[in-house]
Amino acid sequence: MNPRRFAALISLVVLIGVMLVLATIFPMVLGFVEMAARELRYLWWLILLVALGIWLVWGVGKKPQP
Repeated sequence: MNPRRFAALISLVVLIGVMLVLATIFPMVLGFVEMAARELRYLWWLILLVALGIWLVWGVGKKPQP
């Protein structure tokens, strides 16, 4: 496993860990996420917010590949 994949794996594990801790601390948010998963046709903007967050974390600030 090369260092880049290892870093990506560690980042994923940390992200999942943070999500679990936040869901434990704020159970109302977990209820909102469950409701949003059931009602995505009404809350389609949630998908856009997640995509924007992923883009901000991994996409902004990278130099374009030549």
